[in-house]
Amino acid sequence: MTSKPLSGIRIVEMSHMIMGPSCGMFLALMGADVVKVEPPGGDRTRQLTGMGAGFFPLFNRGKRSVTLDLTTEPGRAAFHRLLDTADGFVENFREGALAERGLGPDALREKHPRLIIVSHKGFLSGPYHGRTAMDEVVQMMTGLAYMTGPSGRPLRAGSSINDIMGGLFGAFSILAELRERDRTGQGGEVRVGLFENCLLLVAQHMVQYELEGTIAPPMPERDFSWPVYDIFGTADGEQIFVGAVTTRQWQYLCNLLGLDDLLGDPRLQSQMDRINSRDWVVPRFAEAIGKRTNAELMPKMDAMNIPHAPIARPADMYADPHVNRPGILVHSRTPDGKEFRAPGLPIEIDHAPVCETADVPQPGEHTETVLREVGCSEDQIRAAMGT
Repeated sequence: MTSKPLSGIRIVEMSHMIMGPSCGMFLALMGADVVKVEPPGGDRTRQLTGMGAGFFPLFNRGKRSVTLDLTTEPGRAAFHRLLDTADGFVENFREGALAERGLGPDALREKHPRLIIVSHKGFLSGPYHGRTAMDEVVQMMTGLAYMTGPSGRPLRAGSSINDIMGGLFGAFSILAELRERDRTGQGGEVRVGLFENCLLLVAQHMVQYELEGTIAPPMPERDFSWPVYDIFGTADGEQIFVGAVTTRQWQYLCNLLGLDDLLGDPRLQSQMDRINSRDWVVPRFAEAIGKRTNAELMPKMDAMNIPHAPIARPADMYADPHVNRPGILVHSRTPDGKEFRAPGLPIEIDHAPVCETADVPQPGEHTETVLREVGCSEDQIRAAMGT
């Protein structure tokens, strides 16, 4: 792809952790010039280790970094110069934090009327407005954790799904507001709610209750709508998920596993018969699958279009042949020279992936370049950086 869709769009991002940075990442990978404004010394997310070690490098690929001391007048002046050239501003600070510095949405809209402001917060307007939220908090509040774990053991999903999806809604909103600005000439203000994002994720269960009066049980204990939809152990000590959700898949699976007697069993002639007989039928499949290996089963299931999947860990994806085909993994380099691969955007445009090298900037790596672009003098640049 010679030119990316958002080339020529500038986004100023001043955020941390995941929700705001993911919004900036989506826009950057689509070609926007995303300028990340960090405090002197850099975003503290850079210092996280363990399960947080991937936060900064993953969600800040392809951006330019500017360090500004916003506690000073020169720092704020340089910041406003930058916003004068920007199409959008992305932030995810606690409620009121930017307003305390005179940088709240109302003040920014007055000074920069064409600017599109996207604030990623815990909640939208309402009784919870201003409450502190995290991905885990809203998963517990909305019932997602209840649906994920077995009864009495609510579990958060194994990824920061709300933060990432919230960032995606932020990016989506900026694009919508850009179209609106083309019509009106005015910017706009968008608020993205982490709680409301999670509410949408559980909406299917809410609507089931609304329409049928039925409270859905946790997913590990759900009523099954298909004869086979389970995880099985295999002869090589691995596990495999297998689904037979249509009559044809049921027939193919029985043939593959040597369970032809089930095909003629009068108790299993309809889909509902097979679902209602899961208590004694699924153990038959478990026994048959347990005598075979994943390597033996998967090619045959592929050929028969039987839904199946090995039970993989995220780290296993680096060895997956589909993931390793050209155009899926973006090659990046951290400020200390380490190289890593991470997924790009899960889309193709005109049959081409949106994927290319996207490095992680050093703190303030582009400060002088960017501030010169917006007309700051050398003295103004040093003062804005707090040096």
